[in-house]
Amino acid sequence: MKVSTRTKYILYVTVLHLVLVLLVYKILSQDKLMFILSEIFLFLSAVASIQLYRNFMQPIQFVKSGIEAIKDKDFSIKFVPTGKGEIDTLIEVYNLMIDQLREERTRLYEQHFFLEKLIEASPISIIILDYDNRIESLNLKAKAQFGTQAEGLAGKSLDETAQPLLEELVNMQDGESKVVKTNGIVTYKVQRSHFMDKGFKRSFLMLEELTNEILESEKNAYGKVIRMMAHEVNNTLGATDSILQTTQNILPDTDYRELKEALGIASERNHRLTRFMRNFADVVRLPMPTSAPTNVGKLVKDVAIFMEPTATGKGVAMQVFLPEIEVTKKLDKGQMEHVLVNIIKNAIEACEPGNQIELYVSDSEIVIRNNGYPIDSERSAKLFNPFFSTKRDGQGIGLTLTREILANHGYGFSLQTRENGWTAFTIEIPA
Repeated sequence: MKVSTRTKYILYVTVLHLVLVLLVYKILSQDKLMFILSEIFLFLSAVASIQLYRNFMQPIQFVKSGIEAIKDKDFSIKFVPTGKGEIDTLIEVYNLMIDQLREERTRLYEQHFFLEKLIEASPISIIILDYDNRIESLNLKAKAQFGTQAEGLAGKSLDETAQPLLEELVNMQDGESKVVKTNGIVTYKVQRSHFMDKGFKRSFLMLEELTNEILESEKNAYGKVIRMMAHEVNNTLGATDSILQTTQNILPDTDYRELKEALGIASERNHRLTRFMRNFADVVRLPMPTSAPTNVGKLVKDVAIFMEPTATGKGVAMQVFLPEIEVTKKLDKGQMEHVLVNIIKNAIEACEPGNQIELYVSDSEIVIRNNGYPIDSERSAKLFNPFFSTKRDGQGIGLTLTREILANHGYGFSLQTRENGWTAFTIEIPA
C-alpha cells in the first residue's frame, strides 16, 4: 500500500511530539514549573508544525486547482497573490502560463474557425478523409455535387461509394494530381494532399470541375479554325465553280460531251464540299436558344413518330413512355428537336434488327436508351470531343452540335452503357 508524503509527515510530527511529551514527563515530572513550560513549548511546537504543514500544502492545493482548471479547459481562472514569496512566485508562473495557453487556444480556435469557413465557402469540392482513409466530411460544394447521395458517403472508403468519379481516385497518393473525365463529358482536376491532425497524417481530396473552361477553350479553338477554313474554301470553291459552269455552258454538246460530263461531276463535287464546310460552320454559328414554354412529352413523341419509319426500316422497335402529368419546360423547341433527332439516329445506327429503343420522359430528365452495340470506356471518353466519330465517313458534327445546344440550355447530360447492357443518353432538365 502506497503511503502519501502528507500521511508520512503527519505520522512523523505526531510520533515526535508524543515521544517528547513522554520524555518531558519522565525527566521533569518533579519540577512542576519546568514541566509546565516544556508542555507549553511542545504545544507551541505542535501548532507551528500544523501551520508549516498548511503552508507546505497551500502550493499543492493551488497546483491541484490549476490542474483541474486545465483539465476542464477553463483558461479564465487566475490566482491572486497571497503575499507569501514562494507561493506568489508559483502564482505568477501559473498566471503567465494560463495567459499564454488562453492566447494560443484563442489563436488556434480562430484559425480553425477560419479554415472551416474557408472550406465551406470554397468553390471547389473538398472531401476530408479520416485516419483509415474513409470519408469523414464533405464541404457544401461537394454535397451539392453528389446531391442526395452525399449523406450516404460518410464512413465509406472510396471504392465502397459506388461513385464512378471517386472509384477512379482509389489508388491516388498524397501529392498526386490527375484529370478525370466522367460520362464522356464532365471533366475534373483532382488533387490529393494531407494535413497533420493530433500528430497523425490525414488526407483530403480537392475536385475542381473544368468542363465549362475546357468546352469554351475548345470552342474558341475550333471556331477560329473553322471560320478560317470556311472563308478560304468558300472563296476558292465559288470562283472555281463559276469557271466550271461558264466553261460547261460555252462548250458545244456534240464535240465535248465527255468533257462537259467531267465538268458537271467536278461542279457537283464542289457543291458537296460546300455543304461539308457548311456543316462545320453551323457549329460555330449556332445561335443562343430562344426559350419558350414547351410540352416536353409531346416534343419527344413527335420526334419519335418522325424517326419511327427509319427505325422500322432497320427492324428496330421504338417505344415512348410519357408521364401522366404534362411536363412543361422553357426551351428552344427547334434546337431540342435537332438534339433528339440526332440522339435517336445514333441509337438506330447502334442497333441491329430485333433491338429496341425506349424513350422516357419525367419532370427532371429525358432518357433515350437502346440495347444495341455497347460503348466501351475508351470510346465513351472521346465521344463528345469535337468532331470525333466512330463512323468511317462520319464528320463528328452531330454530337458536337448536341453538346453545344445542351450546354447553352444549361442541361446536364451523359452517354454510357450501363451494367444491364443498355446504352442510355440522359438529358437532365432542371426545374
